Amino acid sequence: MSFDDLGLSPELLRAVTDEGYTTPTPVQEQSIPIVLAGDDLMARAQTGTGKTAAFALPILQRLKAHANTSFSPARHPVRALIVTPTRELAVQVERSFRAYGRHLPLRIAVVYGGVPMPPQEKQLLGGIEILVATPGRLLDHAGSRTVNLGQVEVLVLDEADRMLDMGFIEDIRRIIALLPSKRQNLLFSATFDPEVRALAHSLLHDPRQVDVAPKVSAAESVEQVVYLVDADRKRDLLAHLVRSRDLRQVLVFTRTKHMAARLASWLDRVRVDATAIHGDRSQADREKALEQFKSGEVRVLVATDVAARGLDIEGLPQVVNFELPYHAQDYVHRIGRTGRAGMTGHAISLVSLDEEEQLRNVNKLLKRDLPIRQVRGFELDPRATAPARSGRGGSTAGSRSGTSRGRSSASRAPRTAAAR
Repeated sequence: MSFDDLGLSPELLRAVTDEGYTTPTPVQEQSIPIVLAGDDLMARAQTGTGKTAAFALPILQRLKAHANTSFSPARHPVRALIVTPTRELAVQVERSFRAYGRHLPLRIAVVYGGVPMPPQEKQLLGGIEILVATPGRLLDHAGSRTVNLGQVEVLVLDEADRMLDMGFIEDIRRIIALLPSKRQNLLFSATFDPEVRALAHSLLHDPRQVDVAPKVSAAESVEQVVYLVDADRKRDLLAHLVRSRDLRQVLVFTRTKHMAARLASWLDRVRVDATAIHGDRSQADREKALEQFKSGEVRVLVATDVAARGLDIEGLPQVVNFELPYHAQDYVHRIGRTGRAGMTGHAISLVSLDEEEQLRNVNKLLKRDLPIRQVRGFELDPRATAPARSGRGGSTAGSRSGTSRGRSSASRAPRTAAAR
């Protein structure tokens, strides 16, 4: 199938060609006809599957009938609202709409927190048809009456699972209350867990469903290794690896913004140039940190999964999991940032024994065991034991002396193996 077969207008087909697209991805092929038909949609698709074009192209097609060059704000009411969990993703989605809609006279804007409101207010009051927004800043504008959502025809909740993880459910409900009852609803999520299904049930009307299997294959193109290390020596090992291998442009993932800030600060103190992006930093600080990383001014960028959403760093050579994520699919998402476009990618995971369950889940998702090594000088302390806890399957973390029957592959790793 080609984009010509999807019923898109000449203007959109021209933009698709401009972007170098040749054939639609599975999520685009399945979703675009549904959105064009005006049906509600519940779609499961990962970042990197082309999901933004899956809703942006048909929305632009639907709004083409309203396109005009009038200077009157009244002629440009908000007709499509796209809500995203993070600023970075909001910016990325808005850029995609601009790229796909470059040949259509439709006004597009993005609003997010961490920056002054007046410039956004001026743009909103001037009239726009397509608005991309993060929940909190959108409600700020609604409260100050700089945006009217009474004519929205299409609502998109992008990365709905992430929004729920971030505690945005009440904000989402408040936003929905501001919208017309008659509208098209599109929900995109990386998972269909019970919380997402509950949200979909309350929001969507007789939805059609698209389910694109997670792209575990993205991880297959990246050279991956696990280094076992005591939890309190992780940051020393990270600094050692960066220095000894002269690593540049290292994207390091932590679970929390607190850890991201602490780790970046510590690395700086030991003269490994580093910076961090997380939810407590302003948008200007985030953009500065990203530019410093891209330009090579800093070697290490420490980020949380949430803050890294929407980041696209061309030619990124390596990713480090300072802490394994709680959800195995996030591991695939993380390491998918490297090894793109046929380039070589490397992914290092620093794993302590209290993370054996997370490692087991990653191996299960990848359907193979990741290679396990130890770095000379950073071997596990044989006297220490992993914290006792019950895993999902009821197993308990074993000791490093090898006495537990429930040990993971991490626990069984040779203690004398040196780093490659």
